[in-house]
Amino acid sequence: MAGTELPYRQSLDNCFAGRIGEGGLSEASYERALSEAAAALDWLRGAHESGELPLLRVPARTDDIHRIKEVAEKLLDNTTDIFVFGIGGSALGAQALAQLTGWGTQAHIQKGVRLHIPDNLDAATMDAVLSNTDLRTTRFLVVSKSGGTVEPAIQTLAAMSALEKAGGGKYMKHHFAVLTEPAKNGKPNPMRALAEANDFPTLEHDPGVGGRYAVLTNVGLLPAHLMGLDIAAVRAGAASVLAQVLDGRPAKDVAPAAGAALSVAMAREKGASMSVVAAYADRLERFLAWYCQLWAESLGKDGKGTTPVKALGPVDQHSQLQLWLAGPKDKLFTLFLTDTKGKGPEALTEIAEKTKFDFLGGHRIGDLVDAEQRATADTLVKNGRPVRTFTLPALDERTLGALFMHFMLETIIAGRMLGVDPFDQPAVEEGKILAKQYLAEGKA
Repeated sequence: MAGTELPYRQSLDNCFAGRIGEGGLSEASYERALSEAAAALDWLRGAHESGELPLLRVPARTDDIHRIKEVAEKLLDNTTDIFVFGIGGSALGAQALAQLTGWGTQAHIQKGVRLHIPDNLDAATMDAVLSNTDLRTTRFLVVSKSGGTVEPAIQTLAAMSALEKAGGGKYMKHHFAVLTEPAKNGKPNPMRALAEANDFPTLEHDPGVGGRYAVLTNVGLLPAHLMGLDIAAVRAGAASVLAQVLDGRPAKDVAPAAGAALSVAMAREKGASMSVVAAYADRLERFLAWYCQLWAESLGKDGKGTTPVKALGPVDQHSQLQLWLAGPKDKLFTLFLTDTKGKGPEALTEIAEKTKFDFLGGHRIGDLVDAEQRATADTLVKNGRPVRTFTLPALDERTLGALFMHFMLETIIAGRMLGVDPFDQPAVEEGKILAKQYLAEGKA
């Protein structure tokens, strides 16, 4: 099938006992897990055919692009700042995509319209960001699938209140857009009702795609388009991974199925209860956070699942590598290796040779990062730690779209193998109910 060439290379070679010793997985366990993954692939193919899982139809969609661009045009009109109010899946995917531009990294200076995604609700942060923007030229995109999530709700009410206090209440409808589920049985959810009452433009959140799986829908693509990214390329990358599933190849040749089989088998046979994901690129930090929510919230049920831990090298190489090498053998490592050699500022030979760092002369920062990422992987392997690698020749929209789809599929397949529903989150709801109760008690 055309389009099955992936923009990344996954390698599981250094995860097996034959390569790394007793810390590695046996081939027999992996083969058994692959047979379970094959059954999950059959289910996915059936779900795609029937439309039972709308997520699988998203990469091929084009019908929503016009509305995405239409709302984006309104949000960008006479605008200096755009806030995206959302939490969890309503924000992390957008942040991961925005980070392709350098957004959210220490060195990034936003040119043109500034994007803000204050997803971790914090009183001091919200006070600061609202106080330091010109509300007359600030717009707000509210993303809430259910329409009842309290964090983006209070952010929205606070922004509306700030506009009202500043004398801009009569222009309120020009400052907001809302992305939420359509009305059910003719009854809008609370956020949709707020939008309709104030004449805010709205977009439809696909009710069949859960928040943490929604990055390839308008939830992720509208903010990406606002940042000038190629949203068609994001979906094309996702489609390249999905094509491996749909063309009927065996589980070992479907990258997400192979990854799921590895993870589940490592947990069962070797007690690998932690999934460490590490990247040597600042622009992947939010992607790692997106993965952590996806994996934890989807699989952590009925006493099952593994704990995701994100790490960013070289900084976490210094802070965590000691534990990885000499601590408990309870981890499966996944490293994302980017093409950094020959890139970045150079240490001139004539400067370096006058110092004790003469060995760095003639090298660029990217050369050292490249050496460190390869050295970390090799050191872990030499110490009998299982290491899966993703080699990323380019870090762009197509690659990130492919990685999104890979890990959504890997998570779903792992959920089927573990016998848990990867689409719900019942344990989270208890805390939400108590928070509302405490809020009500505090007001009384």
